[in-house]
Amino acid sequence: MESISCRSLGGMIIWCMVCYLTLASSSSQAKPKGILANKGLASGSVKPPKSGYLPEPNSASIPLNPGLSIASGNYYVKLGLGSPPKYYAMILDTGSSLSWLQCQPCALYCHAQADPLYDPSVSKTYKRLSCASAECSRLKAATLNDPLCETDSNACLYTASYGDSSLSVGYLSQDLLTLTSSQTLPQFTYGCGQENQGLFGRAAGIIGLSRDKLSMLAQLSTKYGHAFSYCLPTANSGSSGGGFLSIGSISPTHYKFTPMLTDSKIPSLYFLRLTAITVSGRALGLTAAMYRVPTLIDSGTVITRLPMSIYAALRQAFVKIMSTKYAQAPAYSILDTCFKGRIKSLSAVPEIKMIFQGGADLTLRAPNILIEADQGITCLAFAGSSGSNQVAIIGNRQQQTYNIAYDVSTSRIGFAPGGCH
Repeated sequence: MESISCRSLGGMIIWCMVCYLTLASSSSQAKPKGILANKGLASGSVKPPKSGYLPEPNSASIPLNPGLSIASGNYYVKLGLGSPPKYYAMILDTGSSLSWLQCQPCALYCHAQADPLYDPSVSKTYKRLSCASAECSRLKAATLNDPLCETDSNACLYTASYGDSSLSVGYLSQDLLTLTSSQTLPQFTYGCGQENQGLFGRAAGIIGLSRDKLSMLAQLSTKYGHAFSYCLPTANSGSSGGGFLSIGSISPTHYKFTPMLTDSKIPSLYFLRLTAITVSGRALGLTAAMYRVPTLIDSGTVITRLPMSIYAALRQAFVKIMSTKYAQAPAYSILDTCFKGRIKSLSAVPEIKMIFQGGADLTLRAPNILIEADQGITCLAFAGSSGSNQVAIIGNRQQQTYNIAYDVSTSRIGFAPGGCH
């Protein structure tokens, strides 16, 4: 069965990940009905990934894959680390700053991962950073946790923690990062995890793409500029879905842009202004003031979360149309708007449009609107925020197949449909 859990980052931001749990064993993870195959994840050293879609001048592009094969509801890239490089499945997360991966000797604990563990001792370019390093002093802003100092070695220790008790703790380190066979970054700063626990599937770790100085984006910006784009393929498309992550220049002619906003409490995350939602072309009937809530877009969140005042209106409008054609089903975890049938059998799903400041929009059809929560049960892939939380998060289900551009240098976010090829 599929369970859906919620995280909070630093007690302020809630984001959801779908964790696929096997029916056969509590120690391994799989998709319902045992069809979660480990595809495209060769062990050990592998060839560098070919450059992905959208090769703009002065950019680096690599394939971006759905995470079902590594038991995650998120998306991963294969990145090389070390000299000589070895490649690891890393979850792409625009809501995280510090990148980290599990490292030998795993002094406390490492979860099972698809690739062999990274061994810093065999890399010619590996380096632990000291407590006096500038990078160590930036950890508080990146992780919301104070750095620690290992007394004997003077090594800087990071802690990346999440509201569901997931965490990674280890040595702040540097090594050679390989994006493609011809595009590398010396002295890439990341966390070498010695205790790693939580809902990470079988990924080796996380790649942080926020606006913080320790993020991978910031570290690559001197070479490629302060911008990136991606297309998230559909969740069941495998490695042939045409997904990509492109670091660097963006062709503005393809996109409709909305301003990139900054929240002073969490300045590293990507906020934008949601101005309206329509269902089958009809507005929800909410006032403009009701949409004025902090809204962020996050690749590491699966299900879009809305404040209850907005979500209740969306649910009512959606159910009003769907219930005339399909039988309703009981709620499933945080998903309370469910119907009997599979996505492919629900052919008359009303279009939902999310409209942002300046006219940019996400026009959503059935694959972006619905998610199969269990065999024969399909639910609206939106949920209401709990309690008094008044933050909206645009999840990756709604972002699928769009080209999404983050032009940090000009503070704007762009959307273009039909992006994965």
